[in-house]
Amino acid sequence: MENNNNGTGEELKPEGTIPPELPEASESVLQMEELQKQVDQYKDLLLRKAAEFDNYKRRIESETTNIFKYATESLVEDLLPVLDDFERSLKHRKESKDNEALVKGIELIYQKLVKVLEGRGVKTFDTVGKEFNVEYHDALMQIPRRDVPYYTILEEVEKGYTLNDKVIRHAKVVVSSTRMKRQAKPIKPKHQLVILENK
Repeated sequence: MENNNNGTGEELKPEGTIPPELPEASESVLQMEELQKQVDQYKDLLLRKAAEFDNYKRRIESETTNIFKYATESLVEDLLPVLDDFERSLKHRKESKDNEALVKGIELIYQKLVKVLEGRGVKTFDTVGKEFNVEYHDALMQIPRRDVPYYTILEEVEKGYTLNDKVIRHAKVVVSSTRMKRQAKPIKPKHQLVILENK
C-alpha cells in the first residue's frame, strides 16, 4: 500500500471521524443548561408576579370604586332621622292647624340638621358687619353708605359654609360702596399747559 503522508511521517485520518469531546466543551454545555434553567425559573416567577400584580390592581380599583360609591353612606345614615322628622311634621301639618307647634317642630328639625352637619365638620361663618373678603364672600350688589366704612357687609343673602376650615360655599352678601362723592370741580388747564410747554 502506498503511504499518502507526502513524506511527513503523519498518517492521515479518514474523513468523517469526530474527535473526542474536550472537557472544556462539556462544562460549557452544562453551564448553558444551568443558565437556561435559571432563565426559565425567572420567567416563571415574572409571569406569576405579573399575574399577582394584575389581581392586586383589579382589587384596588374595585375597592377605590366602592369607597367613592359609598363615601357618603354614613352621612346619609345620619341625615335619615332628620328626613323622618320632616315627614312626621308634614303629616302633622295636615292633621293639625296649630301653626305655632309646626314652627317649633321645624326649628327643632333645623337644629338637629345643623348638629349633624357640624359633627361632619360643616360650619357657617358670620358675615354681617365684617369686612368683605373674596376668600369667603360673593358680593351681589353694592349700596352707597356714609355711616359705615366701605366694603362692609350690610346684609347676608345666602349663608356661606366651610368644611374642615375649607370654604365649600361663599356667602352671598350685600356690601357698602364708597361714599357718594360731590361733583368734582372742573380742572383748570394749568397742568396741561405746563406739560405742553415742557414738550
